[in-house]
Amino acid sequence: MKTDDFVNLLANGIEPVKSGATARRHALALGWGGLGAMLLMATLLGVRADLAAAMRLPMFWVKLLFPICIALAALFAAMRLARPGVALGRAPLALLVAPVIGIWAMAAYALVSVSPEQRLTLLLGRTWTVCPLLIVMLSLPTFAGAFWAMKGLAPTRPALAGAAAGLLAGAVATAVYALHCPEMTSPFLATWYLLGMALPTAAGALLGTRLLRW
Repeated sequence: MKTDDFVNLLANGIEPVKSGATARRHALALGWGGLGAMLLMATLLGVRADLAAAMRLPMFWVKLLFPICIALAALFAAMRLARPGVALGRAPLALLVAPVIGIWAMAAYALVSVSPEQRLTLLLGRTWTVCPLLIVMLSLPTFAGAFWAMKGLAPTRPALAGAAAGLLAGAVATAVYALHCPEMTSPFLATWYLLGMALPTAAGALLGTRLLRW
C-alpha cells in the first residue's frame, strides 16, 4: 500500500470533535461521581445528626467551602489538561494554593491561641484515624468518572492529568464527607482533610501514567 493511500485510509470517516465535549464529559463525571459519593455517605456513614445546628456556625461553611474551592481549581486544571496543546497556566495553581494557604493560616492562628496541652486535641480531634480513609472511599465514584472523562479526550501529560482527576475526586469526596464529619477545628481540616485529598491525587498520578496514555 502506498503512503498516500494509507494516510487516506486513516483519515477516512474522521469527524470533528463536537464543541463543548470536554465540558460535557467532565460535567457528567462530576454529576454522577458526586451523586455516588452522596449515596455512599448517606448509606454507609450517615449525615451528622446535628447538621441543622452546625449549619448556623461559620466554621461549618469554612469546612464545606474549603474542599469546594479546591474542587473548582481541580476541575479547571483537569479540563485544560484534557486538551492537547493547552497550557495549564497559573490560574488553576493560584485557585488551588489560595484555600490551602487560607486554612493553614487559620490553623496556625488557632494553635497559637490555645495552651500547648490543647493543641493536640485541636489537631487530632476524635476521628483523625479514619477521616482520610473515609474520604478515599467516598472519592471512588468521582475518581472513576474523572478518569472516564479524561480517557475519552486527549491528555498529553498523563501523570499530571491523572493527578488533577484524583484531586477533583478527593475534593468532591471531602465536601460530601463534611456533611457527616463532626470535626470543626481548622487544624484538623488543614491536616486530615488535606491528606484525604492528597491520597487520591497521588493515586491519580500513578494510574494516569498507565491508563491515560494514547
